[in-house]
Amino acid sequence: MKEILIYLFDKNILKQEEAKNILTEIGQGKYSESEMASFLTVYLMRKIAPQELAGFREALLDLCIPVDLSEYNTIDVCGTGGDEKNTFNISTLTSFVLAGVGVKVAKHGNYGVSSPCGSSNILEHFGYKFSNDQGKIKKEIDVANICYLHAPFFHPAMKHVGPVRKSLRVKTFFNMLGPMVNPAKPENQIVGVFNEEVQELYNQVYTKLGVNYFILYSKDGYDEISLTDNFRALSAKEDKTYSPEDIGLSKVKPEELSGGKSVEESVKIFADILEGNGTKAQVSATLANSAFALKCISPEKSIEECIQTGKESLESKRALGALKKLISLQ
Repeated sequence: MKEILIYLFDKNILKQEEAKNILTEIGQGKYSESEMASFLTVYLMRKIAPQELAGFREALLDLCIPVDLSEYNTIDVCGTGGDEKNTFNISTLTSFVLAGVGVKVAKHGNYGVSSPCGSSNILEHFGYKFSNDQGKIKKEIDVANICYLHAPFFHPAMKHVGPVRKSLRVKTFFNMLGPMVNPAKPENQIVGVFNEEVQELYNQVYTKLGVNYFILYSKDGYDEISLTDNFRALSAKEDKTYSPEDIGLSKVKPEELSGGKSVEESVKIFADILEGNGTKAQVSATLANSAFALKCISPEKSIEECIQTGKESLESKRALGALKKLISLQ
Protein backbone atom coordinates (compact mmCIF):
# COMPACT_ATOMS: atom_id res chain seq x y z
CA MET A 1 0.00 0.00 0.00
CA LYS A 2 2.87 2.39 0.73
CA GLU A 3 3.97 2.45 -2.92
CA ILE A 4 0.39 2.97 -4.12
CA LEU A 5 -0.14 5.86 -1.72
CA ILE A 6 3.11 7.57 -2.75
CA TYR A 7 2.10 7.12 -6.40
CA LEU A 8 -1.30 8.68 -5.75
CA PHE A 9 0.05 11.49 -3.57
CA ASP A 10 2.19 12.47 -6.56
CA LYS A 11 -1.11 13.16 -8.40
CA ASN A 12 -0.98 10.04 -10.54
CA ILE A 13 -4.09 8.18 -11.67
CA LEU A 14 -4.52 4.42 -11.41
CA LYS A 15 -5.16 2.34 -14.51
CA GLN A 16 -8.38 0.32 -14.44
CA GLU A 17 -6.60 -2.96 -13.67
CA GLU A 18 -4.53 -1.32 -10.90
CA ALA A 19 -7.67 0.13 -9.34
CA LYS A 20 -9.33 -3.27 -9.50
CA ASN A 21 -6.36 -5.00 -7.88
CA ILE A 22 -5.98 -2.56 -5.00
CA LEU A 23 -9.67 -2.62 -4.12
CA THR A 24 -9.68 -6.42 -4.36
CA GLU A 25 -6.89 -6.52 -1.78
CA ILE A 26 -8.76 -4.04 0.42
CA GLY A 27 -11.85 -6.25 0.18
CA GLN A 28 -9.77 -9.25 1.19
CA GLY A 29 -8.71 -7.49 4.39
CA LYS A 30 -5.04 -7.14 3.50
CA TYR A 31 -4.62 -3.58 4.84
CA SER A 32 -4.93 -1.80 8.17
CA GLU A 33 -7.67 0.74 8.85
CA SER A 34 -5.15 3.59 8.70
CA GLU A 35 -3.92 2.43 5.28
CA MET A 36 -7.49 2.18 4.01
CA ALA A 37 -8.35 5.61 5.43
CA SER A 38 -5.33 7.11 3.66
CA PHE A 39 -6.40 5.50 0.39
CA LEU A 40 -9.97 6.79 0.68
CA THR A 41 -8.71 10.25 1.58
CA VAL A 42 -6.92 10.52 -1.77
CA TYR A 43 -10.32 10.63 -3.45
CA LEU A 44 -11.58 13.27 -1.06
CA MET A 45 -8.71 15.48 -2.23
CA ARG A 46 -9.17 14.93 -5.96
CA LYS A 47 -11.76 13.66 -8.42
CA ILE A 48 -11.93 9.97 -9.16
CA ALA A 49 -11.08 9.10 -12.77
CA PRO A 50 -13.49 7.01 -14.89
CA GLN A 51 -11.03 4.14 -15.23
CA GLU A 52 -10.51 4.09 -11.45
CA LEU A 53 -14.25 3.95 -10.80
CA ALA A 54 -14.62 1.20 -13.42
CA GLY A 55 -11.81 -0.78 -11.78
CA PHE A 56 -13.31 -0.40 -8.31
CA ARG A 57 -16.68 -1.55 -9.69
CA GLU A 58 -15.08 -4.67 -11.21
CA ALA A 59 -13.37 -5.50 -7.93
CA LEU A 60 -16.56 -5.34 -5.87
CA LEU A 61 -18.49 -7.42 -8.41
CA ASP A 62 -15.72 -10.04 -8.42
CA LEU A 63 -15.79 -10.14 -4.62
CA CYS A 64 -19.57 -10.26 -4.24
CA ILE A 65 -21.87 -13.26 -3.93
CA PRO A 66 -23.27 -13.36 -7.48
CA VAL A 67 -26.92 -13.85 -8.44
CA ASP A 68 -27.63 -15.45 -11.81
CA LEU A 69 -30.81 -13.88 -13.22
CA SER A 70 -29.60 -14.03 -16.80
CA GLU A 71 -32.77 -15.82 -17.92
CA TYR A 72 -34.72 -12.63 -17.15
CA ASN A 73 -34.39 -9.16 -18.67
CA THR A 74 -33.97 -7.40 -15.32
CA ILE A 75 -33.82 -3.76 -14.30
CA ASP A 76 -32.64 -2.00 -11.16
CA VAL A 77 -33.72 1.46 -9.99
CA CYS A 78 -31.29 2.93 -7.50
CA GLY A 79 -29.89 6.28 -6.41
CA THR A 80 -26.46 7.03 -5.06
CA GLY A 81 -27.97 8.65 -2.00
CA GLY A 82 -26.06 11.47 -0.41
CA ASP A 83 -28.31 14.23 -1.73
CA GLU A 84 -29.52 14.83 1.86
CA LYS A 85 -33.02 15.69 0.60
CA ASN A 86 -34.84 13.07 2.69
CA THR A 87 -37.43 12.27 0.04
CA PHE A 88 -39.86 9.39 0.39
CA ASN A 89 -38.66 6.10 -1.10
CA ILE A 90 -39.19 6.94 -4.76
CA SER A 91 -36.87 4.34 -6.30
CA THR A 92 -38.40 1.53 -4.22
CA LEU A 93 -41.93 2.61 -5.15
CA THR A 94 -40.85 2.79 -8.78
CA SER A 95 -39.64 -0.79 -8.53
CA PHE A 96 -43.08 -2.00 -7.47
CA VAL A 97 -44.79 0.06 -10.18
CA LEU A 98 -42.58 -1.76 -12.69
CA ALA A 99 -43.22 -5.17 -11.13
CA GLY A 100 -46.95 -4.42 -11.30
CA VAL A 101 -46.80 -4.35 -15.10
CA GLY A 102 -44.67 -7.47 -15.43
CA VAL A 103 -41.19 -5.95 -15.61
CA LYS A 104 -38.62 -8.13 -13.84
CA VAL A 105 -36.91 -6.06 -11.14
CA ALA A 106 -33.70 -6.97 -9.30
CA LYS A 107 -33.73 -4.24 -6.66
CA HIS A 108 -30.40 -3.65 -4.91
CA GLY A 109 -30.53 -1.59 -1.73
CA ASN A 110 -29.59 -1.02 1.87
CA TYR A 111 -30.60 0.71 5.06
CA GLY A 112 -30.90 4.49 5.00
CA VAL A 113 -27.68 6.47 5.34
CA SER A 114 -28.43 10.07 4.42
CA SER A 115 -32.12 9.64 5.27
CA PRO A 116 -33.93 7.88 8.15
CA CYS A 117 -35.31 5.16 5.91
CA GLY A 118 -33.75 3.23 3.03
CA SER A 119 -35.31 0.53 0.87
CA SER A 120 -34.14 -2.17 3.30
CA ASN A 121 -35.87 -0.40 6.20
CA ILE A 122 -39.12 -0.28 4.21
CA LEU A 123 -39.14 -3.91 3.15
CA GLU A 124 -37.98 -5.18 6.53
CA HIS A 125 -40.87 -3.30 8.15
CA PHE A 126 -43.34 -5.12 5.87
CA GLY A 127 -41.83 -8.47 6.90
CA TYR A 128 -39.37 -9.14 4.10
CA LYS A 129 -36.58 -11.55 5.09
CA PHE A 130 -33.17 -10.68 3.64
CA SER A 131 -31.40 -13.60 2.01
CA ASN A 132 -28.80 -14.44 -0.61
CA ASP A 133 -30.38 -17.82 -1.35
CA GLN A 134 -30.64 -18.18 -5.13
CA GLY A 135 -33.76 -20.34 -4.96
CA LYS A 136 -35.65 -17.80 -2.84
CA ILE A 137 -34.58 -14.92 -5.08
CA LYS A 138 -35.66 -16.68 -8.29
CA LYS A 139 -39.00 -17.67 -6.81
CA GLU A 140 -39.63 -14.03 -5.86
CA ILE A 141 -38.91 -12.73 -9.33
CA ASP A 142 -41.01 -15.52 -10.87
CA VAL A 143 -44.05 -14.95 -8.66
CA ALA A 144 -43.89 -11.23 -7.77
CA ASN A 145 -41.75 -9.93 -10.70
CA ILE A 146 -39.36 -8.46 -8.14
CA CYS A 147 -36.61 -9.68 -5.85
CA TYR A 148 -34.68 -7.69 -3.29
CA LEU A 149 -30.92 -7.84 -2.84
CA HIS A 150 -29.93 -6.42 0.55
CA ALA A 151 -26.40 -5.20 -0.14
CA PRO A 152 -24.66 -6.45 3.06
CA PHE A 153 -25.77 -10.02 2.27
CA PHE A 154 -24.04 -9.92 -1.11
CA HIS A 155 -20.95 -7.81 -0.42
CA PRO A 156 -19.15 -9.45 2.52
CA ALA A 157 -15.90 -7.75 1.49
CA MET A 158 -17.39 -4.41 2.55
CA LYS A 159 -17.12 -5.44 6.20
CA HIS A 160 -13.41 -4.53 6.03
CA VAL A 161 -14.18 -1.00 4.84
CA GLY A 162 -17.27 -0.33 6.95
CA PRO A 163 -15.54 0.80 10.14
CA VAL A 164 -13.25 3.15 8.19
CA ARG A 165 -16.15 4.74 6.31
CA LYS A 166 -18.03 5.13 9.57
CA SER A 167 -15.11 6.78 11.34
CA LEU A 168 -14.43 9.16 8.44
CA ARG A 169 -18.08 10.30 8.46
CA VAL A 170 -17.85 11.81 4.97
CA LYS A 171 -18.95 10.63 1.54
CA THR A 172 -16.33 8.47 -0.18
CA PHE A 173 -16.25 6.86 -3.63
CA PHE A 174 -18.12 3.91 -2.10
CA ASN A 175 -21.25 6.09 -2.15
CA MET A 176 -20.87 6.29 -5.92
CA LEU A 177 -20.27 2.55 -6.25
CA GLY A 178 -23.48 1.41 -4.55
CA PRO A 179 -25.78 1.49 -7.60
CA MET A 180 -23.04 0.10 -9.86
CA VAL A 181 -22.46 -3.17 -8.03
CA ASN A 182 -25.80 -4.96 -8.16
CA PRO A 183 -24.75 -8.63 -7.86
CA ALA A 184 -27.38 -9.65 -10.43
CA LYS A 185 -25.73 -7.40 -13.06
CA PRO A 186 -29.08 -6.26 -14.52
CA GLU A 187 -29.26 -5.57 -18.25
CA ASN A 188 -31.16 -2.32 -17.61
CA GLN A 189 -30.52 0.30 -14.99
CA ILE A 190 -31.84 3.63 -13.75
CA VAL A 191 -29.32 5.47 -11.61
CA GLY A 192 -29.93 8.70 -9.76
CA VAL A 193 -26.93 10.88 -8.90
CA PHE A 194 -26.47 13.90 -6.65
CA ASN A 195 -24.60 16.23 -9.04
CA GLU A 196 -23.79 16.66 -12.73
CA GLU A 197 -20.12 15.89 -12.24
CA VAL A 198 -20.98 12.41 -10.98
CA GLN A 199 -23.53 12.09 -13.78
CA GLU A 200 -20.81 12.66 -16.39
CA LEU A 201 -18.46 10.28 -14.60
CA TYR A 202 -21.09 7.54 -14.45
CA ASN A 203 -21.84 8.00 -18.11
CA GLN A 204 -18.20 7.45 -19.05
CA VAL A 205 -18.29 4.13 -17.20
CA TYR A 206 -21.75 2.99 -18.28
CA THR A 207 -21.17 3.62 -21.99
CA LYS A 208 -18.66 0.75 -21.91
CA LEU A 209 -20.81 -1.75 -20.00
CA GLY A 210 -23.21 -2.76 -22.76
CA VAL A 211 -26.36 -2.18 -20.67
CA ASN A 212 -29.41 0.02 -21.22
CA TYR A 213 -29.40 2.89 -18.77
CA PHE A 214 -30.56 6.34 -17.78
CA ILE A 215 -28.55 8.43 -15.35
CA LEU A 216 -30.86 10.98 -13.77
CA TYR A 217 -30.13 14.22 -11.94
CA SER A 218 -32.48 17.02 -10.91
CA LYS A 219 -30.87 20.42 -11.30
CA ASP A 220 -31.54 21.42 -7.69
CA GLY A 221 -29.56 18.48 -6.33
CA TYR A 222 -31.90 15.49 -6.12
CA ASP A 223 -30.57 12.05 -7.10
CA GLU A 224 -33.84 11.23 -8.90
CA ILE A 225 -36.53 13.03 -10.87
CA SER A 226 -37.99 15.20 -8.13
CA LEU A 227 -40.13 17.50 -10.37
CA THR A 228 -38.99 20.36 -8.12
CA ASP A 229 -36.83 21.66 -10.98
CA ASN A 230 -35.65 20.69 -14.45
CA PHE A 231 -33.85 17.37 -14.67
CA ARG A 232 -31.25 15.87 -16.98
CA ALA A 233 -31.62 12.37 -18.40
CA LEU A 234 -28.38 10.96 -19.77
CA SER A 235 -27.95 7.68 -21.63
CA ALA A 236 -25.87 6.19 -24.43
CA LYS A 237 -28.50 7.47 -26.88
CA GLU A 238 -29.61 10.80 -25.47
CA ASP A 239 -28.61 13.72 -23.30
CA LYS A 240 -31.64 15.86 -22.66
CA THR A 241 -32.82 18.30 -20.04
CA TYR A 242 -36.55 18.21 -19.30
CA SER A 243 -38.88 20.41 -17.34
CA PRO A 244 -41.73 18.71 -15.46
CA GLU A 245 -44.11 20.21 -18.01
CA ASP A 246 -42.17 18.59 -20.88
CA ILE A 247 -43.37 15.19 -19.68
CA GLY A 248 -46.90 16.35 -18.89
CA LEU A 249 -46.49 16.75 -15.14
CA SER A 250 -46.63 19.75 -12.83
CA LYS A 251 -43.78 21.16 -10.79
CA VAL A 252 -43.87 20.23 -7.10
CA LYS A 253 -42.49 21.80 -3.92
CA PRO A 254 -39.60 20.16 -2.04
CA GLU A 255 -41.61 19.81 1.15
CA GLU A 256 -44.20 17.75 -0.75
CA LEU A 257 -41.61 15.00 -1.23
CA SER A 258 -40.67 14.62 2.43
CA GLY A 259 -39.99 11.07 3.55
CA GLY A 260 -40.82 11.77 7.18
CA LYS A 261 -38.63 11.67 10.26
CA SER A 262 -38.83 7.96 11.07
CA VAL A 263 -39.16 4.56 9.45
CA GLU A 264 -42.79 4.44 10.57
CA GLU A 265 -43.60 7.74 8.84
CA SER A 266 -41.78 6.64 5.69
CA VAL A 267 -43.63 3.31 5.62
CA LYS A 268 -46.99 5.09 5.96
CA ILE A 269 -46.20 7.34 2.98
CA PHE A 270 -45.04 4.31 0.99
CA ALA A 271 -48.20 2.34 1.78
CA ASP A 272 -50.49 5.31 1.16
CA ILE A 273 -49.12 5.78 -2.36
CA LEU A 274 -49.50 2.09 -3.25
CA GLU A 275 -53.01 2.02 -1.78
CA GLY A 276 -54.13 4.99 -3.86
CA ASN A 277 -54.00 7.57 -1.07
CA GLY A 278 -50.82 9.40 -2.11
CA THR A 279 -50.80 13.13 -2.78
CA LYS A 280 -50.66 14.46 -6.33
CA ALA A 281 -46.99 15.44 -5.84
CA GLN A 282 -46.02 12.01 -4.45
CA VAL A 283 -47.76 10.16 -7.27
CA SER A 284 -46.32 12.48 -9.94
CA ALA A 285 -42.73 11.99 -8.73
CA THR A 286 -43.23 8.22 -8.63
CA LEU A 287 -44.69 8.21 -12.15
CA ALA A 288 -41.89 10.39 -13.55
CA ASN A 289 -39.21 7.97 -12.36
CA SER A 290 -41.27 4.94 -13.36
CA ALA A 291 -41.69 6.37 -16.86
CA PHE A 292 -37.96 6.65 -17.49
CA ALA A 293 -37.45 3.14 -16.10
CA LEU A 294 -40.11 1.79 -18.47
CA LYS A 295 -38.58 3.70 -21.37
CA CYS A 296 -35.17 2.28 -20.50
CA ILE A 297 -36.47 -1.25 -20.87
CA SER A 298 -38.84 -0.40 -23.81
CA PRO A 299 -37.10 2.45 -25.69
CA GLU A 300 -39.64 2.34 -28.53
CA LYS A 301 -42.31 3.76 -26.20
CA SER A 302 -42.83 7.48 -25.59
CA ILE A 303 -42.51 9.00 -22.13
CA GLU A 304 -46.23 9.80 -22.23
CA GLU A 305 -47.05 6.13 -22.88
CA CYS A 306 -44.74 5.07 -20.07
CA ILE A 307 -46.35 7.52 -17.63
CA GLN A 308 -49.75 6.08 -18.52
CA THR A 309 -48.50 2.53 -17.99
CA GLY A 310 -47.14 3.46 -14.57
CA LYS A 311 -50.39 5.22 -13.69
CA GLU A 312 -52.37 2.08 -14.54
CA SER A 313 -50.05 -0.02 -12.35
CA LEU A 314 -50.75 2.24 -9.38
CA GLU A 315 -54.46 2.81 -9.96
CA SER A 316 -55.21 -0.87 -10.61
CA LYS A 317 -53.34 -1.76 -7.39
CA ARG A 318 -51.09 -4.10 -9.36
CA ALA A 319 -48.06 -2.33 -7.87
CA LEU A 320 -49.51 -2.99 -4.41
CA GLY A 321 -50.19 -6.57 -5.47
CA ALA A 322 -46.52 -7.06 -6.36
CA LEU A 323 -45.55 -6.00 -2.83
CA LYS A 324 -48.13 -8.31 -1.28
CA LYS A 325 -46.93 -11.24 -3.40
CA LEU A 326 -43.32 -10.57 -2.46
CA ILE A 327 -44.11 -10.46 1.26
CA SER A 328 -46.30 -13.58 1.03
CA LEU A 329 -43.24 -15.56 -0.07
CA GLN A 330 -41.28 -14.84 3.10
